Amino acid sequence: MAAPRPAHGCGSGALLGRFGVLLQALLALCAFSTLMLKRFKEPKAERRPWRIWFYDTSKQAIGALFIHFANVFLSDLTEEDPCSLYLINFILDATLGMLLIWLGVKVVSWIVQHKKYTYLVFGEYGDPPQAAAWIGQCILYLLIMVFEKTVISLVLLIPGWTKLQQILLGYIPSPQLELVLVMFVVPFIVNAIMFWVVDSLIMRKYKQKDALDINGSTETPRARSTEESQGQQESSALSLAWWSSQKKSSSSNPGEGLYPPGEGLCLLEKDWSLLEENCTLLEKDWSLLEEDCSQVGISLFSQEN
Repeated sequence: MAAPRPAHGCGSGALLGRFGVLLQALLALCAFSTLMLKRFKEPKAERRPWRIWFYDTSKQAIGALFIHFANVFLSDLTEEDPCSLYLINFILDATLGMLLIWLGVKVVSWIVQHKKYTYLVFGEYGDPPQAAAWIGQCILYLLIMVFEKTVISLVLLIPGWTKLQQILLGYIPSPQLELVLVMFVVPFIVNAIMFWVVDSLIMRKYKQKDALDINGSTETPRARSTEESQGQQESSALSLAWWSSQKKSSSSNPGEGLYPPGEGLCLLEKDWSLLEENCTLLEKDWSLLEEDCSQVGISLFSQEN
């Protein structure tokens, strides 16, 4: 005969009852409002368009719904108090699960960048944004959620969780108060933090917004500018070396001119154009440095506030 449920705990089916569903809908509305707040807290230069923001946050919505309903299903499998079981599942998701999600995102991001699958890099949807890229990233993120929930379910098989259930909610006499704490108060606080952190992990980084192009190139504008500057410097060095060799030749043969007629003027014009290009590249490097400094200032100001 199955052991009866504790008198103080939630009853069977309480999580999916009318009051429980109302709490879950309110939780979803309040939790995802934190992502809206995060968007408006982003600096204007880095703020995502609404379509990109929807693509980023919808991945979290799909993952959060999967985890939530998996927890509800697992909590009703035994004769134990479903509210306390749900809370244990949720706490594990917010601690060990958060670490697993971070690890999964990092591993997947490394693999897709190594394989140059540009549209599968989290936060990269192409220009213009492609729905196919969003679908592919949703599938990858959902697979990470499945991996996380599988590990957490295996952890729950370790004996000893019954005592923790009694400690967590054993002192609450009202089943409805227990349901409010388990399905709204605690999840709202923890989900707000988790959504904020995970959104920062999977959104497109401002520093990398030009790092990946449609062909999978990871060359940044600064790197391109540096390479161009180095190329111009090498060209100028070769021109200077040729000038020196011609000058030595003219010194040993005073009867010969330094350059054939008209060639000296052409070389002088070429060196002048190279000097102008170097000045242009220097201005580009300076503007990039100013952008970096402004972004550091914005980040420090945001952290202080």
